[in-house]
Amino acid sequence: MKIVKTIEELSQARKELQGSVGFVPTMGALHNGHLSLMQKSIAENEHTIVSVFVNPTQFLEGEDFHKYPQRTQADIKICELAGVAILFMPNPDVMYAPLEPSILAPSSKAYILEGLARPGHFDGVLRVVLKLFNLTKPTRAYFGKKDAQQLYLLQNMVTSFFLDLEIVPCEIVREDDGLALSSRNVYLSAQERKDALLLCESLKVATHAIIAGERDIATIKAEMLHTLLPLHVEYVEILNRDFDTISTIEIGNSIILVCAKVGTTRLIDNLWI
Repeated sequence: MKIVKTIEELSQARKELQGSVGFVPTMGALHNGHLSLMQKSIAENEHTIVSVFVNPTQFLEGEDFHKYPQRTQADIKICELAGVAILFMPNPDVMYAPLEPSILAPSSKAYILEGLARPGHFDGVLRVVLKLFNLTKPTRAYFGKKDAQQLYLLQNMVTSFFLDLEIVPCEIVREDDGLALSSRNVYLSAQERKDALLLCESLKVATHAIIAGERDIATIKAEMLHTLLPLHVEYVEILNRDFDTISTIEIGNSIILVCAKVGTTRLIDNLWI
């Protein structure tokens, strides 16, 4: 595995790869969710590139940019053992110039849900991912379905900018008790870790209601909110997969999304119906 930190090093290493290339962009603090993306990429491509970069432009003032968990040596070992060909670990000075054009996510889809709580967040996500796509020139890029809104906006960017690559959505990876894996889970105390299970529990409540024949979104949301009562809930929404408002469940075209604070840690989860 080659570890590169500059644009020049990455460019040279990329030129040496022949055949299909999978790309997995991350912010580090790698866990089994990231590993599943790498494994899927390695299975489907001749080479895999992983980036580890905590991107400053997607953090708002007062968020956890400066304390975002970093485990550099562990991340390197995970990528090495997985069979990654190139690990790109730049610093912000490498990725950003003092004067450069920006990119704006479509406001109707980027300033709801996560974007409502974090205005401008998706502008930073699209900006850095577009840069990474241009640098790595992947055949396919792998993203988790847990960040469903991000996934939608990235797919929209690829289509809108005629980028020659495939976005591959990957299933959510969970702990044995159902908690969705997240780098931010390390912030949780033992009690908060238990409380966090209410997010996936609320999705189970929705699942059982739908299996029983319930299709009314207001009814399902009310049952979910009752389950989440002990937490500070930011949103519970049920939308179609284009992130448009719907009034009844559309089997095969709906996403149930939940966000809540557990202590001071903000967690998200979702279920694709």
